[in-house]
Amino acid sequence: MLNFSRIIAFVGLLAFSVLSLAAPRVLLVVTSHAQMGDTSEKTGLWLAELTHPYHELVAAGIEVDIASIQGGAAPIDPRSLADDDAINHGFLGNPETRSLLDNTPALHTVDAAAYEAILFAGGHGTVWDFPGSEGVKKVGSAIYARGGIVAAVCHGPAALLNVYDQNGKPLVNGKRVAAFSNAEEEAFGLTAVVPYLLQDALTEKGASYVEGPLFESHVVQDGRLITGQNPQSAAELGRVLVQALQSL
Repeated sequence: MLNFSRIIAFVGLLAFSVLSLAAPRVLLVVTSHAQMGDTSEKTGLWLAELTHPYHELVAAGIEVDIASIQGGAAPIDPRSLADDDAINHGFLGNPETRSLLDNTPALHTVDAAAYEAILFAGGHGTVWDFPGSEGVKKVGSAIYARGGIVAAVCHGPAALLNVYDQNGKPLVNGKRVAAFSNAEEEAFGLTAVVPYLLQDALTEKGASYVEGPLFESHVVQDGRLITGQNPQSAAELGRVLVQALQSL
């Protein structure tokens, strides 16, 4: 005779096992800001800072969703399309992945509980719309409070000016971070265009800024906070994030 209580217990154990094997999910956040200050130049997402971490995460079997500050089609900095980058070409040339950028949900509508990590991609647009975004504050802070990972690359750490720990302190306070350096901003010729220098702004929030060489990969991990300095750091940051997720 069938023992239904044992069957029910077995089904429950099987369901738990399947859930425990589910791949972690990462929310990749991009800017919605397309104008370079008071100039006539366009800006937005620096494409490789999305595509390279995305490539590393997906290759590791991690699920990735993409959101933007305002939702809809995310602007791409035209300068970031100049490089002959095979990963960029593959992402934009695939209708399925391209649609992820063309049809982003607004960050404030996203359920933070669905994600084990959030990654803020860079591009100069972020220095305008990340720090004042309620979505950045709500979702980024909630993921960290749940024991998740917060990551950011290049100008993406502008989001960290607006993410807080459970005690209401800036998340970067007392932590080692990397981000686009003052020297790199000067090399780009944009120190008088951006509303603030990110290195200085993070330091003012209590971060211990760790500077690497100009335009070379440089990633800093401090617990569940992972940051990269520049576009050249994007792939390495993706790999470090994969390792951190596998250790949760």
